[in-house]
Amino acid sequence: MKYFGTDGFRGEANVGLTVEHAYKIGRFVGWYYGANRERKARVIVGKDTRRSSYMFEAALVSGLVASGADAYMLHVIPTPGVAHQTVEGCFDCGIMISASHNPYYDNGIKLINGQGEKMDEDTIALVEAYLDGHLECFGQTWDEIPFAHQEQIGCTVDDVSGRNRYVGYLISLGLYSFRGRRIALDCANGSSWNIAKAVFDALGATTLVINAEPNGLNINRDAGSTHIGGLQKFVVENHCDVGFAFDGDADRCLCVDETGMEITGDHILFICGRHMKQTGELLGNTVVATVMSNLGLFRALDDLGIASAKTAVGDKYVYEYMTKNNCRLGGEQSGHIIFSKYASTGDGILTSLKVMEVMCAAKKTLHQLASDLTIYPQKLINVRVKDKKAAQADAKVQEAIRAAEEKLGDTGRVLVRESGTEPLVRVMVEAQDAALCAQCCEEIAQTIRAQGWAL
Repeated sequence: MKYFGTDGFRGEANVGLTVEHAYKIGRFVGWYYGANRERKARVIVGKDTRRSSYMFEAALVSGLVASGADAYMLHVIPTPGVAHQTVEGCFDCGIMISASHNPYYDNGIKLINGQGEKMDEDTIALVEAYLDGHLECFGQTWDEIPFAHQEQIGCTVDDVSGRNRYVGYLISLGLYSFRGRRIALDCANGSSWNIAKAVFDALGATTLVINAEPNGLNINRDAGSTHIGGLQKFVVENHCDVGFAFDGDADRCLCVDETGMEITGDHILFICGRHMKQTGELLGNTVVATVMSNLGLFRALDDLGIASAKTAVGDKYVYEYMTKNNCRLGGEQSGHIIFSKYASTGDGILTSLKVMEVMCAAKKTLHQLASDLTIYPQKLINVRVKDKKAAQADAKVQEAIRAAEEKLGDTGRVLVRESGTEPLVRVMVEAQDAALCAQCCEEIAQTIRAQGWAL
């Protein structure tokens, strides 16, 4: 795809992603879902707290109504909230304006189908064709798509009640009272800032919140799941039982146990997978992870008699595998965890509730629950590059990768891949020996730099 990566169309606001792009995406979506029908298309729109999200929201909605769609505006809400309400409200399509964990000056547009899932690639290809001015659709070629006229022009609807229904749904999933529990939340100054605390308060927790004062410029800044150090310190200093850190659009969740130790997505898959096996909820007896998950997770699952599957990196691929194979639990090391019985995408707040459910059911601390998982030393270096594919294909880089694999033998592994959302090559090495792990990773990253690919 030219514009859309694994997690939508993403770029620096008004540089890689412009208001013209947003307007045209709105124009296409509003027309496409209303064409050849006797009713107008209905599209639901949410956004995160970036300053540019308001600009893109206005452009998208203008395009939608100009093409004849009715646009329902959820305003600031997590991405999974848009997905949930797309299904709950029987909308034709959902749109989320967010660049997830990226810095504030980036933004993105994520398209969600009527089943609450990431949009299929065939439809995305049509969107891209329209952006490039050569659309072939519905059996003909379109130089431009028609505007709606008179009563066919769409309207906008302030759908605050939809956001409230999403909050109510999350509260309904709490099987235990959290009374007496001190729970810390890091909202990353993002989409969860005015939702997560309401959910935990409703379930009886003493809820302490940090990074819940968005100003449009501080989303993810030294906060949330990508900068978890602040929450680790806060949990210990405030004697909390557990801490949960979300990213900018709250589709990720990482945890901090009562000792201040980080609990990754791999830990969450292990803890919840074991519990779901015990309760008979783990359909297919399989946990779905990605190639980035730690070797320790796969070995621990094997010891529990739980099968595991590996997919390409991206919650999109995890969910596709889960759907095809009727699996109930899957996710990524980064904290995208999918509980397919309850959601069609990763949902950070839902994930935190399911972790709390295991703690309450087992009557154990999070540290105790995580202690049975041994994580192998893992080193990840992100190298910003001019050309992701060419950097990886470079002969010297390939030679460095082979040399690292020979050094590690059966005691570790090497994974070099391109980011689906940023101009990065990610170099990951995993090994039983931490020093060897770091050495091999740095040698590969340094080769990429030495070959002149780094920005």
